[in-house]
Amino acid sequence: MGFVQEWEDWHRQKEAVLSGPHGFLAITGLHWLNPEPSRFEDAPGSWSATAEGVVVELDEGQELTVDGHTVRGRHSFGVIAERDSVYADWGAARLEIAKRGGNDILRPRHPDSPLRTAFTYTPAYAPDPRWLVEGRFLPYEEPRPVTVGAAVEGLEHVYDSPGQVEFELEGTRHRLTAFNGRGPGALMVLFTDKTSGLTTYAANRSLQIAAPDADGRVAIDFNRAANLPCAYTDLATCPLPPAENRLPVAVEAGERIPLERGGQP
Repeated sequence: MGFVQEWEDWHRQKEAVLSGPHGFLAITGLHWLNPEPSRFEDAPGSWSATAEGVVVELDEGQELTVDGHTVRGRHSFGVIAERDSVYADWGAARLEIAKRGGNDILRPRHPDSPLRTAFTYTPAYAPDPRWLVEGRFLPYEEPRPVTVGAAVEGLEHVYDSPGQVEFELEGTRHRLTAFNGRGPGALMVLFTDKTSGLTTYAANRSLQIAAPDADGRVAIDFNRAANLPCAYTDLATCPLPPAENRLPVAVEAGERIPLERGGQP
C-alpha cells in the first residue's frame, strides 16, 4: 500500500470514530457532578458524585443498560479513576461517566446531535512524505509527572512523561515532551506550531508515535497530526501542550481547523 493510500485510510478511520453514533460529535452536554443530586435534559434520573462514586437515581419506568445488564432505581458506578470512563446505554443514547481533572462528569452522547448529523469531513493538508521524519527517543531515568492545562478553563491534567523525542525540521533540531501512547512503548505528543490559529486549530494537535526501535529511533509523521475533540466542540476537556511543545516552525501537514470552527475546505 502506498504512502498516500495509508494516510487516506488513517484519516477515514479517524473520521469514522469521531462521527460514529456515539463518537465525540454526538455529545450533547458536559455536566459536572457534585454531592447534590442534579437532573439534566439529555439524561434520565438524577446524578450525584458521592464517596462511593457516581450515583444515579432513576425515575419509575426509566432504565439503563450497564455491561449488558438492565439497571433500574438506584445504581452506583463506583469510584472512577482519573481519565477513565464507563458507559451506560439509554435507548439510542450512550452516557459517558468519567473523571477529568479530579472531577466526576457526565457526558451524554445522542446519535441525533446536530453537530454529528451535520458533520461532513475534516479539512487536512495533502499528505507529503517530507513531513515524515526520523527522530530519536530520549528517555528519562524515571517517568516525570507533567501538569498541563485543559480546553476547559481552570482544569488541569497530570500525565507521566517517559521522555522526549528529538528530530530536525528545516535544518533545526527540536525536542518535544512525550506522553504514553496507545500501545506498549508507544508515544504521544501534544504540540502547536506557527500554523496554529491560522490554518490549524489554535489550542493543540496530537501525534501518535510508534514505539522506538532497539536504537531509540522513532518515525514522526506530521501528516498524522490530528485534531483533538476540543477542536470540534466545547464539550471536551482536552489537554493543552506543555509550554516547551510550541514549535517555532510552520508544520503545514495533518488536520486543519474543522469546518465547524470556521475552517476552510
